[in-house]
Amino acid sequence: MRLAIAASICALLAAPLGARAEGDKADFSPAERLLFMTPQLQGLQPPTLLRYTFSRTGSLDEAFVDSVTVALSAKADGSCCDAKGAFLSGAHKLQVADVPAAEGNPVILYFLEHEVREMKRLTGGSENHFRKRLRMAIFQGAEVRDVTLRYRGRAVKGQEIAFSPFLDDPNRPKYEKFARKTYRFQLSAAVPGGVYGIRTHVPGEGPTPKPLRVEELLIDGAQAPAR
Repeated sequence: MRLAIAASICALLAAPLGARAEGDKADFSPAERLLFMTPQLQGLQPPTLLRYTFSRTGSLDEAFVDSVTVALSAKADGSCCDAKGAFLSGAHKLQVADVPAAEGNPVILYFLEHEVREMKRLTGGSENHFRKRLRMAIFQGAEVRDVTLRYRGRAVKGQEIAFSPFLDDPNRPKYEKFARKTYRFQLSAAVPGGVYGIRTHVPGEGPTPKPLRVEELLIDGAQAPAR
C-alpha cells in the first residue's frame, strides 16, 4: 500500500491489500486504486495546509460543524510531503498519526478510522468487524463513476466512489437501523490534495423520514500554514 501511515490507521485497510500480491496490480479494484494508490499529494509545494469542513446533521444526535486539517511539510530531501493531521476538536477529536513520506492524502484513512470508532460507539460492535466490512466493500462492492464538481466557482472533473458495506452483513440484525448506511468519496485532481469530499448517509424511516445521520467532509482549500 503506497500510503505510508502508522500501524493504528494502516490496519484499517492492510488486511485486504496484504492478502493479494503487491506486484499483481490487476488484483486491486478501481476504487482501491483511486483511494489508496493515487499520489494525491504530488505537485503540492510544502509547507501547505489542506483545510476541510466537517459537519454532522440528522435526528440521531446533536448537529455540529468542525474542521479537519492536514499540514504538509517537506521531507528530508525537500520534496513533498510529511503529513500531520488534526481531525475535529474537543469531545469529537480523533487522535491521528503523523504520516512520514505520504503520497496519498491521509484524510481518507482518518475519515475511515473515525467511521470505525463511531460505528463501535453507536452499536457496541467490534472495530475489527467494521474495518472488515469497509475493506471488503471497497474491494468488492464499490461503484465508480465520473462526476462534475464545483470548486471555487468553476466546474471540475472528478470521480465518485460509492458503497454500502452493511447491506449484506451477516451481523446486520444487531444494528439494523445502520444497515442502509452509504458512503460516497468524491475525488478530483483539480483540488489540492485530490479529495473533494466524503459523505455518509443513514436514512430514517417513515413516509417522509429525516435522515438518521449525515456526516460530510468538504474541501475548503489549501494555504501556507500560519507561522
